[in-house]
Amino acid sequence: MNKQELIDAVAAATGESKTSTGATIDAILETIAQAVTRQDAVQLIGFGSFSTGARSERTGRNPATGEAITIPAAKTVKFAAGKAFKDIVNS
Repeated sequence: MNKQELIDAVAAATGESKTSTGATIDAILETIAQAVTRQDAVQLIGFGSFSTGARSERTGRNPATGEAITIPAAKTVKFAAGKAFKDIVNS
């Protein structure tokens, strides 16, 4: 499912217009992104939680040449599915 299909499905379920639904979904996603950027966890009970993680600097290999390279440290985004979401997927 892509974003437009999500908007269509939510608009059909709620009876709202696609434009209004699209704006709402955009606002939700932007709010989650801003919170995670500030390193705040976002917990949606029953669905899951978004948080930040850290990946330390490490040594890797260039696949083309086999040369050792240093891969810099990076922040990551983590999503942990909630129990209710897992139960729905596994049923």
